[in-house]
Amino acid sequence: MSKSQYIASIDQGTTSTRTIIFSNRGNSISLSRREFPQHYPQLGWVEHDPEDIWRDTVNTLNEAIASANLTNKTSEIAAIGITNQRETVVLWDRTTGEPIYNAIVWQDRRTADYCQKLKSDGLEQTIYNKTGLLIDPYFSASKLAWLLDNIAGARVSADRGELAFGTIDSFLLWRLTGGKVHATDASNASRTLLYNIKDQCWDEELLKIFNIPVSVLPEVKDNSTLFGTTPRSLLGHTIPIMGMAGDQQAALIGQACFEPGMTKATYGTGCFMLLNTGEKMVHSQNRMLITTAYRLNGKTTYALEGSIFVAGAAIKWLRDGIGLITHASQTDDMATRVPDNHEVYMVPAFVGLGAPHWNPDTRAIITGLTFNATAAHIARAALESVAYQTYDLAQAMQKDSAENLLTIRVDGGMSANDWFCQFLSNIMHITVERPSYLETTAMGAAYLAGMACGIWNDINDIKKQWEKASSFSPQMSEEDRKKKLKGWELALKRALLNDEE
Repeated sequence: MSKSQYIASIDQGTTSTRTIIFSNRGNSISLSRREFPQHYPQLGWVEHDPEDIWRDTVNTLNEAIASANLTNKTSEIAAIGITNQRETVVLWDRTTGEPIYNAIVWQDRRTADYCQKLKSDGLEQTIYNKTGLLIDPYFSASKLAWLLDNIAGARVSADRGELAFGTIDSFLLWRLTGGKVHATDASNASRTLLYNIKDQCWDEELLKIFNIPVSVLPEVKDNSTLFGTTPRSLLGHTIPIMGMAGDQQAALIGQACFEPGMTKATYGTGCFMLLNTGEKMVHSQNRMLITTAYRLNGKTTYALEGSIFVAGAAIKWLRDGIGLITHASQTDDMATRVPDNHEVYMVPAFVGLGAPHWNPDTRAIITGLTFNATAAHIARAALESVAYQTYDLAQAMQKDSAENLLTIRVDGGMSANDWFCQFLSNIMHITVERPSYLETTAMGAAYLAGMACGIWNDINDIKKQWEKASSFSPQMSEEDRKKKLKGWELALKRALLNDEE
């Protein structure tokens, strides 16, 4: 293969950082992955050390490039693409490049009271009209406000123009360019509660509401363009950074969901379902979000989004929290070992409930336990809970968009589980399609970088790359389906009732 026909895709997630090298045919050549620590300093608080993320980014880049066995190593990398956990906030010193505090993660709920006050002040509709988002600790603005108000000297330094704010993509771009570029992309900017997605710019009224100085904000660029270049000292060769998107938007691109009505669901730590609505912003009556799906050549495409805070994280809790399993893959066998769910339901609201409830105070429960219930039933309940939550999102989206969902494309770790995909198809009563390559988030970032550097011409080239590996069609009787959904509804009501009490 000729020079510069490879893309290095950085996929910086909530629990791990990966770099994957892709060829110009969209094939994965090599992968390097490292998990990093999660920090929980108080109840409901979730933090990451940005230096852990930066170290792992550089290490996985070097490891993936080395293991790709390229003839001329970094000189054969045409571009770098970045995709990232969204809404997670970093604030750093512009002179030293050092973060002034840990990154506050998207799961963090410390600003719940602050957000409730904004709602009580009647600001939710104003904010929704501009951002497509609801007021919730999930998004970046309240986290940034907390940093400015709670870290000694932060607000004074920010007002002097000495601090830079960014989501993880922006922080990595700053470091990868040796501190020369402070920028983000339209998809990540649209998740901050500070960005007007209709006008595609930072919004003065929103900045005033959250008391955020404009001096800390990054420049906002298209998703597929030149963001900056790495210095030779970092990787041994200068490489342009030419693609960037939040992880869920990157997965939408990796799944080639470019037509209005096409839908994907990514099952990672959480589950995020996006429905492409084209150039139209569909305002939700069911507490779905409007988000910038991608912006290419100055043209914005929008999506409806539903966010489930806990999907794979529930399986991780079974493993790390209570020791019910030793490997996530065991849940497939455990789910098939029992003939039914024994009316055991899990509502995995470990960090509150996302769409369509948006309740940060609800907590996880397991209902229906008897002496006949086993570890397999609990594992099955965890898997089933993700399908039920996806069903709730789909119902809301169908009402908002008038789109009758017939097919959904799935990706992420849980989508490798055949039992889960079949159960999802049964509960949603639609066809579930799984691609031949599940790392669609990293692939989406690679496609964006590849389009910018000429490896691929446009989205039509990307459509040709997508391949279906498996398809799951509904097999459950309607009676059984309705019974299971009724059980889920009752469990959900119980979790919400516990919160009210």
